[in-house]
Amino acid sequence: MPAAVDDTYAEAFRSIYAAVLVTARDRYWVDRAVAACTGNASSSIMCDCEAGLDRYLDASETPDGRPGAVVAFHVPRFHKDREARLERALLVRVCQNVLPCPTAAAFNVLPSEEKWFPLGRKVSYFGDGHQYAAERHGRRCWVVPILSGEFVVERRCGWADGLMGGNLWFFGATADAALDAAMKAGEAAGRVPGVILPFPGGVAASGSKAGSKYPFAIASTYAEYCPTLRGKDGVASRLPDGVASVQEIIINGPDLATIAAATQAAIAASRDVPGLLTISAGNYGGRLGKSFVYLHPEKQPR
Repeated sequence: MPAAVDDTYAEAFRSIYAAVLVTARDRYWVDRAVAACTGNASSSIMCDCEAGLDRYLDASETPDGRPGAVVAFHVPRFHKDREARLERALLVRVCQNVLPCPTAAAFNVLPSEEKWFPLGRKVSYFGDGHQYAAERHGRRCWVVPILSGEFVVERRCGWADGLMGGNLWFFGATADAALDAAMKAGEAAGRVPGVILPFPGGVAASGSKAGSKYPFAIASTYAEYCPTLRGKDGVASRLPDGVASVQEIIINGPDLATIAAATQAAIAASRDVPGLLTISAGNYGGRLGKSFVYLHPEKQPR
């Protein structure tokens, strides 16, 4: 029997994001660059951004005719310094993770007429005065001489408004059931263009709640849903009977329609996993974000 789907919603909140196309000689080096520049970018709670792989591109789809991957970087809009934070995250990750990756190059993805960062110019300072502006592959770029040859980076990197915090919870009768369901859900959600799942392997094993008993912490473990705390004094467990483990996926994307589509793809892909009892989602009653992603699709406003 398919798992039950709770009549609830995930609460997404506004972000700004940028997207970079990384190309390289082959898929091996594309993957190395993607892994490096998306490292330590799972949660905006303590990371500078949330980053992840959006999609791969064939050589026929990239400016320089090589394999590529689109990587997206999100920063919550509620940060007062959100634009500076996003630009800094991009600069650090392209300069420190993509530039040193053998054969890699970096191109812009989003429109850059109005909202953009001078990413290429700032990265190019690594050239120590030997860098130069040039048109490469029909793009306005900076070229940086490096030991292996040259690094090409597009001059402008556009940014746009997006959404963060779409999520699904998977309640399993066993730990394997919860994880298998989350993995299948993440794979399906990740196939929707524009979507990233920033946590390791697309899955978060440590779903959190806002706030903590410690004043220096802004988030903490969601004790009411921790299986090992069921029955402990002072913990009002909210876990359904029979649940041994809970896994979560977090979905970021450009807009509500994209995240809603990814949510439904994830549910459809995971409902039949043996041992999965319920699919649910986390929300804060509208206190965090105003974009609701309903698990029952008929309730999703158009």
